[in-house]
Amino acid sequence: MRFRPCIDIHNGKVKQIVGGSLRDVQDQAEENFVSGQDAAFYAELYKEKGLKGGHVILLNSGDSPYFPATKEQALLALKAYPGGLQIGGGVNPDNAQEYLQAGASHVIVTSYVFKDGKISWENLEKIEKAAGREHLVIDLSCRKKTDAYYVVTDRWQKFTQVPVTLELMERLGSYCDEFLVHAVDVEGKARGIETELAALLGEFHMRPVTYAGGIGSQQDLDLLDKAGKGNLDFTIGSALDLFGGNISFSCLLYTSPSPRDRG
Repeated sequence: MRFRPCIDIHNGKVKQIVGGSLRDVQDQAEENFVSGQDAAFYAELYKEKGLKGGHVILLNSGDSPYFPATKEQALLALKAYPGGLQIGGGVNPDNAQEYLQAGASHVIVTSYVFKDGKISWENLEKIEKAAGREHLVIDLSCRKKTDAYYVVTDRWQKFTQVPVTLELMERLGSYCDEFLVHAVDVEGKARGIETELAALLGEFHMRPVTYAGGIGSQQDLDLLDKAGKGNLDFTIGSALDLFGGNISFSCLLYTSPSPRDRG
C-alpha cells in the first residue's frame, strides 16, 4: 500500500471535516481540525518528502461566497508542488485545463459524470477529451444503502442510483487513469474502515485505486491491507498528526509500495 496525502479546503481554509456533515446551506460542516497554515505549506511538505499522487479537494460549491478563497488556496498548493497533486471539486471540461496548466497532475470528477442519479456517458466522454485519460481520476465516493455502496455526488449529499461494482469500474476504467473512493459514512471519524468496500475495491486490478475513510490506527491500516489484498493506496486525514490526530505522518513515509509500483 502507498500513502497518498490530502489537502481538503473548505471556506478558504485547510480543514479536516466529518464527510457526511457537509451542507451547501450556509457552507456548514462538522470540523475536526482547522489549520493555521495555508495549502501551500502542506504541498511544500509533501514535495519535500517525495509524496506524489495526493489530492486537493475544494469542498465548497461553485456558487458559494467562499469558493473564490477556497480556489485560491487550491491554486497555491498546485503552484507549490507542480505535477505532484491531483485536484477535485467542481471539475468540468471548462476548467479542467486551467487546473492542469496550474500544476495538477490529474483532475478528479464525480458530480459532472454522475448526473441526475445516473452515469452521463456523454459527459464522461467530454471530460476525458478535455483532460486526457492519463490526467483523469474518477471519484467513486459512496455510502451504504441496503446491500450495496452507492455513488454519492454534490459534496456527498446526494445518492445516485449507481452501485459501486467491479463491472462499473471496468467500464469506467477505460476512460480514466485512477480511481479515488471515499467511504463517506466513516470519512473523518477515524473509528474504523469499511472492510466490505475495501474487499470489493481490492479485487480490481485495471487501474490504481485510492481508499479514504475511517482509518484511525495502525490496526485499521493492517485491516485495510488485508481486506484490500495489498492492492489499495490510502489516504489519512483527520487521524494524521499533521491535522491533530494520532497517526504519525513520518511513519507513513515508509509504507510499502503497491504491487504495481514494485519491480
